[in-house]
Amino acid sequence: MRIALETQNAGKGHDPRGVSVLVKFRRMPSETAGIEVLSQGRAAVYEEPTGPPGVRIRERPRTDPKPGTVAVAIRNAALNHLDLWLAHGDQRITPPRVIAADGAGVVQASGDPSWKPGDEVVIFPTLCCWECEWCRAGENVKCPRFGILGEHSDGTACELIHIDARNVFPKPASLSWEEAAAFPLTFLTAWRMLTTRAQLRADETVLVVGAGAGVAVAAIQIAKHLGARVLATSRSETKRKRALDLGADAVFDSTNFSKEVRAATKNGADIVFEHVGPATFDQSIRSMAMGGRLVFCGSTSGGKAEIPMARLFFNHASLLGSTMGNASEFEAVLKALDRGLRPVVDRVYPLDDVQAALTRLDAAEQFGKVVLAVSEV
Repeated sequence: MRIALETQNAGKGHDPRGVSVLVKFRRMPSETAGIEVLSQGRAAVYEEPTGPPGVRIRERPRTDPKPGTVAVAIRNAALNHLDLWLAHGDQRITPPRVIAADGAGVVQASGDPSWKPGDEVVIFPTLCCWECEWCRAGENVKCPRFGILGEHSDGTACELIHIDARNVFPKPASLSWEEAAAFPLTFLTAWRMLTTRAQLRADETVLVVGAGAGVAVAAIQIAKHLGARVLATSRSETKRKRALDLGADAVFDSTNFSKEVRAATKNGADIVFEHVGPATFDQSIRSMAMGGRLVFCGSTSGGKAEIPMARLFFNHASLLGSTMGNASEFEAVLKALDRGLRPVVDRVYPLDDVQAALTRLDAAEQFGKVVLAVSEV
């Protein structure tokens, strides 16, 4: 028996051989627009769904921060696949929208006593109300107004951003500006996936699928940092070598990798870290050990996947969805960075070359994060 997982209406294209269910890879909150984020000065703005050419540099007026918010002069911002989905019109977002969830910079003005001009900071990219029952319990990702910076609000690819003071954290002193911009979304996402959702233990084996993407590179580093044995896959020989340099214990080509994984582990991986989706999902499930956990945060290869049901229930396996992370998890990432973790920067582009930066991401040429240099404040 097989089951079709799809992100579209379950009543359409129903497969009579199985059961169709609705799976949302990203929650689309209805009230996030009420959380005000202002992107000002020169900014990279998604204007039409034509891919990278649809993102253009525009000038936006500057204002003073309101009480409870901080105005941060962005030094560097970083791109994610989310920005590509936006540029291609794959998200239900009406333009214009300033892109990018990741950013680091210097406080220019503050409407909150927690921060003063000159403070060097990074931006926590999870949007929430900070006041509801879930937020007070530390579960920001379950806030009814949950969102992602740069998707459900304007983002960090701008000279000046006004944001809630609670979304601002001290920049790790050990990181360069480019590195500080590179880690927030991917390291936060990977940390939650491995620690909170999959409950990784130091004696376990983690398989990271699709090494090269920012979140996968973060997962390799975090899993090694936490004492796990790490395996990784990639279609690219160059990226497989980079994964080994980063600390992976073994690497495999992305084609039919489950047999090699099972041979290398004798039983399979305890945790499979997924973000690719349909192109690799079947092989990822086949790579799991008895009682294994497959944790996934996205589906870059499409919205539908078929899974072999018997492998799940006979092996007592778990499928775990995850998106973004909480403020407490962001603080845990900051502590890990202080203890030696360092994000991988693939390439840095001037803000004016944002289309070229998005094109590199679109071609899957990167290993690590593609970063934008916004200013020299």
